[in-house]
Formats: sequence, structure tokens, C-alpha cells
Amino acid sequence: MKSEGLLTLVKRGIYIAGPKLYSRQPENPLLANHLLGPSYVSIDSALSFHGLIPERVYSVTSMTTKASRAFDTPIGLFTYIQLPLPYYAFGINMVGLTNAQYAMIASPEKAICDKIINTSGLILRSISSAGNYLLDNLRMDEEILKALNTQMMREWLPDAPKKESLNFVITLIESL
Repeated sequence: MKSEGLLTLVKRGIYIAGPKLYSRQPENPLLANHLLGPSYVSIDSALSFHGLIPERVYSVTSMTTKASRAFDTPIGLFTYIQLPLPYYAFGINMVGLTNAQYAMIASPEKAICDKIINTSGLILRSISSAGNYLLDNLRMDEEILKALNTQMMREWLPDAPKKESLNFVITLIESL
């Protein structure tokens, strides 16, 4: 069926409808959830999905409890980054996509935290540096930031890596 164009191999054991079938392909966030589980879409992919950053993202980045890895597939690049439990389990939402498809995607709050935690070499040492990073470097939408649930973010701090940096981010958001 692969050679006839009826199926496309995404990863060993995972196939989607091929080019000769006129059915819709699964959305990339849904596919990301199935390529490696447990996982949820986060960082730039989720920030773009929620409208926090203006850039369009072409690869899908997800968080997982398993070892970090990447899959370069005919559909696109899917990257997975390991997070520790229990922090991994916070802030994950089941989100409706097009065509009655649903995927596990980080809430806007969790996507920001994951971005801070997983940006190598990033240590925020003040509210000002948090503002420079979020508003100037990432060009995040200030109005969306104002609406975030900082109390929920504070509840994650005891279990989160980079607690100090996240605390400055939360304080910045509360001051907007």
C-alpha cells in the first residue's frame, strides 16, 4: 500500500493516508502526541498556537517523560524534550483542532515556563531581564500575557526547574 501511494510511513508502526487518498491528514500536534507518548506540544509550537509569539513555527516541539529525541518524518520535524515528574504533568490541555481532531497542548502559562526552562544558558536575574526576554526577544503579545493565570504558575514553582527565573517571569506578568 505504501508503494501504491495509499499509505505514508511516518515512523515505524505509524502510517497516515497517502497522497493517492483524498482524505485529510492528521494535524501536526495530534501526530506529535502519537509519535512518542506520553507527550504534549509545547514551547514555540504552543506559544505560536496560542498567539503569544508572532512567528509561525514549522517544526513541532513537545515535552515528554521519556528520553529526549527527534523524528525527521515526511510530514516534518518533531522534537521531544524530557521533563521531570511531577512538573511535566502541570498545565496540559486537550485542545480541539480542525476536523474533530484533538491534541494535548501546553496551556499558554505552561508553554512560557517550558520555554524558559529549556532555553539553554538562559538565566533571568531580574524582572527587567524577564521583560527583555519575553517582550523584546520573543516579541510576546503583552495583552495576552496580562490575561495569564499567574497564581497557577506559582503553584508549579516548587516542582519546577529554574525556579528563580520563573519567579521573575511571573512577577513581570503580574506587573503588566
